[in-house]
Amino acid sequence: MDSLFAVTAPGLGLLAAQELQKLNLSPQVEPGGVSFKADLDGLYSANLHLRTASRILARLGQFFYATTFAELRDKASRLPWERFLKPGQPVSIRVTCQKSKLMHSDAVAERIVGAIYDRLGKESPLKKTGDEESDSVAQLIVVRVAKDQVMVSMDSSGELLHKRGYRLAVAKAPLRETLAAAILMAAKWDSNSPIIDPFCGSGTICIEAAQIALGIPPGINRRFAFMEWPGYSEERWESLHSAALAPKMIDFPIYGSDRDAGAIKMAGENAFRARVDKYTDFACHAVSALPLPNRPGWVVTNPPYGLRVSEGKDLRNLYAQFGNVLRSQFRGWNVAILCNDPQFLGQTGLKLDTTLSLINGGVSVRLGIGLVN
Repeated sequence: MDSLFAVTAPGLGLLAAQELQKLNLSPQVEPGGVSFKADLDGLYSANLHLRTASRILARLGQFFYATTFAELRDKASRLPWERFLKPGQPVSIRVTCQKSKLMHSDAVAERIVGAIYDRLGKESPLKKTGDEESDSVAQLIVVRVAKDQVMVSMDSSGELLHKRGYRLAVAKAPLRETLAAAILMAAKWDSNSPIIDPFCGSGTICIEAAQIALGIPPGINRRFAFMEWPGYSEERWESLHSAALAPKMIDFPIYGSDRDAGAIKMAGENAFRARVDKYTDFACHAVSALPLPNRPGWVVTNPPYGLRVSEGKDLRNLYAQFGNVLRSQFRGWNVAILCNDPQFLGQTGLKLDTTLSLINGGVSVRLGIGLVN
């Protein structure tokens, strides 16, 4: 069993833990994500099925102590690099240093490259990588140095897990797929009731809802970094992948609307790529023209929230109108509204639980959850 870590955005750790429990993996929420132990099947399954995690890291052992660069290289060379790297394979290394004698991140990365050479006998070219995206070819290595304790981890995911492969077209202020899935989970949507998103943008909430209801795993159409590892088992992966393709049916509406015709066009294109276009319906109109399905469900949405003061009055009116529409037409429905300003949520006139704090595009937001009555 390997020690693994599911990296999550702030506020999503508990939801990722719930997903891991459904996979029969015992999670423990920690700062920055969720730790768990699993064999190869568990690692493959986590990448295939987790909707709220950003990436899955495999830890190369426990923390080891190092206060000099020579000690760092020596101890790092004892790690089982051959399990995750082919000799000469390019790497990118992301280093964080806190309250330690080794505080120069570039120097730490250089010693890690040296340790790989010591172990595998061939130099691994070091490629630079940005803060958000790992290199598509190089194996990402994550090194954390805290209080002279060093933890080395291998990224098993490659591109961040929110990249499902369907969202090539995005509207303004797009909502990440991981956050859209988290909103649906936090709202306790039952996966069997109507969903309406009145501010759907490029359709992410509706598409994630359709894939959840259909049982389509988020990683079904993408590649992962672990597929390049020496110990990768294509047979085991294909077995898990095939088992996840069991078809389900949807007999309830998943409806998205927006006043931006361009956004609606993008939503339809994204739904087609996600193979859920037959189960989603997108239309261009105002909030006041929302259709009312024949049975109650969930209104789940991410309305506009401007950050300029001049936008405040118009947005207050928008939220007030939205609340009026919900109370007049959607009594008995559940509602989940993502917003950066509790005052805007208050304008809806709805009683909402706003305890869940999240981050959307670098902006601190609250999820307001409640029942329309």
